Amino acid sequence: MAESFILIPGRTSEQGCGISEGKFQEKYQSQINTLQVSPGDMQRLGLIKGDRVRLTSEGGQVEVSVVSAPKDELPDGILFIAYGDLSCRLMSADTHGSGMPTSKGIDVTMDILARS
Repeated sequence: MAESFILIPGRTSEQGCGISEGKFQEKYQSQINTLQVSPGDMQRLGLIKGDRVRLTSEGGQVEVSVVSAPKDELPDGILFIAYGDLSCRLMSADTHGSGMPTSKGIDVTMDILARS
């Protein structure tokens, strides 16, 4: 059953370090292809590191693996993913006249696809 969340895309320090090695290297790719979920939501949903989920928003749909966010960094009900290809697929095309799509506070549903 799909659960509703708010997705906050952003930059990570590891992503910043990884870009100096190249966007197609493991360090960078692991950041942009991993969804951080609060420890409370991980436990409540029975998720473990590496499980696959589908996120669906008004703008699109992606499949991604999950990790637990560092303790006290992400409240329950909020998801985080580093800016990249997957986060952009979830953004709406509507720019509200600014020329830039809304990239924070995206309403998403999450379905569990596969458990590790």
